[in-house]
Amino acid sequence: MREALRGLTTRGRSFLAAAVAAALSAVILGEKDLLRVAILLAILPLLAAAYVGRSRYKLACNRSLEPHRVPVGASSRVVLRLQNMSRLPTGTLLLEDRLPYALGSRPRVVLERLGAYQASSVAYTVRADVRGRYEVGPLVVRLTDPFGLCELTRAFPTTDRLTVIPQVTPLPTVRLPGEYAGAGDSRARSVAVHGEDDAATREYRRGDDLRRVHWKSTARTGELMVRREEQPWESRATVVLDTRAAGHRGEGPTASFEWAVSAAASIAVHLRQSGFKLRLVTGSGGDTDATEAAGDGLLLDHLAEVRLNPRGDLGSLVERVRQRSDGGLVIALLGTLDPAEAELLGGLRGNGATCVGFLVDSTTWLNLPPQARAEADRQRGAAALSLIRTGWRVIGVDHGSRLPALWPQAARGSQGFAWRAALAETVAGGMR
Repeated sequence: MREALRGLTTRGRSFLAAAVAAALSAVILGEKDLLRVAILLAILPLLAAAYVGRSRYKLACNRSLEPHRVPVGASSRVVLRLQNMSRLPTGTLLLEDRLPYALGSRPRVVLERLGAYQASSVAYTVRADVRGRYEVGPLVVRLTDPFGLCELTRAFPTTDRLTVIPQVTPLPTVRLPGEYAGAGDSRARSVAVHGEDDAATREYRRGDDLRRVHWKSTARTGELMVRREEQPWESRATVVLDTRAAGHRGEGPTASFEWAVSAAASIAVHLRQSGFKLRLVTGSGGDTDATEAAGDGLLLDHLAEVRLNPRGDLGSLVERVRQRSDGGLVIALLGTLDPAEAELLGGLRGNGATCVGFLVDSTTWLNLPPQARAEADRQRGAAALSLIRTGWRVIGVDHGSRLPALWPQAARGSQGFAWRAALAETVAGGMR
């Protein structure tokens, strides 16, 4: 009962205040009829409190998110199913699902009545323009009497998680450099071109099927040799995301870092769909392998939470990539660099790796005066030239650039190399 009295609404407290005022007036004026009115005004909120306080509803709630993973700017539908598990019908129920600020205001839904063992479903939509993982819930149920004089609150402890992933943009299909680099027992080029005698072979390993023994190679080498053309070459790719706070500019969804995160997600998904065995390395310490069917989800979930690192440096990022590097294709999303930082990235060219860098000029996200703009362009050119000299292929990114339009520049072939040479000549001429 004490809890119910504490749950009196403003209307209920007003009734009690009016009852006290009427009672005092009745005593002072000697009006018995006014005293009866005071008693009636006092009884109403007390009866409401007793009604709400003695109601022992057994409620069950189930929440579902459709879908539970959405890209930035998309909406998710939240469905709440509330069921009365007791024989006693409920009164008016006010439902309020608690949401973080990024998902909008808290939805409020009124259910007039739930009969015995009756269930009812309500739905609302949420939308987030910022990446991240958000807790949806807990659900708060407010029980009220028919007159709105008393209100009690019950909360369900369960919550659900909505993951807002970066925007993934479809990319055109191009022939990438290093697409036949990686690891495995045989490359695509190991297919015999002169007949069965030239089949790719390797030494016999315990457990190999004896039907794969290549007897002519065994006779020639004096050791048991087996065919290996049935084990395809794995094209490997590593996507590197620079998370240094010093390398990016802008705030909110339009910042240069958000462009880089969205580009990393788009490139990773595209390479996965192209058959690459993918690895994602971020400057925040993340190192994710996407080898299973659910690999896209792992990558996108990690990119949903990646943040700028105020203390990040390229040296530790390069070392983390090299610890498990076994060649293949390296695609890096890089913020603003100076020539010394660009030289550090040259260490990723080991083990025959092919390196492609999207060099984001984050200063174009700012309105710099002409003199500062010229200095920023000079520094960017020097960093690009330093990368090119170490064997990188560099693709410049400015504010407003679209990844699908830039992606063909990463293709292998004469066009890409001509672009590299033109950039090198332009930068070299500007530095004289």
